[in-house]
Amino acid sequence: MKNFIYLALMLLLAGCASTQISYDYDKLADFAKYKTYAFSTETMNMKVDQLNRDRIIRAIENEMTLKGFAKSESPDLIVDAFVNITKEVQATATSTGYGGYGYPRYGYGAGFSTTQVNYNTYLDGTLFISFVDKTTEKMVWQGRGTRTIDEDAKPETREYNINNTVKSIFMKYPPKK
Repeated sequence: MKNFIYLALMLLLAGCASTQISYDYDKLADFAKYKTYAFSTETMNMKVDQLNRDRIIRAIENEMTLKGFAKSESPDLIVDAFVNITKEVQATATSTGYGGYGYPRYGYGAGFSTTQVNYNTYLDGTLFISFVDKTTEKMVWQGRGTRTIDEDAKPETREYNINNTVKSIFMKYPPKK
């Protein structure tokens, strides 16, 4: 029971980190005609570790099934996914001390203050999921999800974060015209 409460708390806290979602699409594409999909070679060789690659692919497969797609050797859509990770630095300055004294009219005076600067370094990861029309070889839809990556997260938390991000991206498909 104690482990369950701990896991639930970790998942809740992980869910508090916001994921920024955006998307774009081809206004002329007929999304109703797409029924089958396959993954691109690049997706299968995505530049992330094998465990997270498998998590991303499983999450996409699950969402594709929920949207009514079937995996196929001769697909309507090619699903291309990749991850971009950027190192971010946030600086916070705090000043302490008191104001000056003296005679400004004569050009001199004194005061005392100190400024402390703290730096916070973190990683932001963006997952791109693109749909390419197999016939025209043109991208017809792309969803993006960006969130801060917790490098020390437990496997359960990583799985939850990936599933949640992919689910959020797929909420934007099919686009509302």
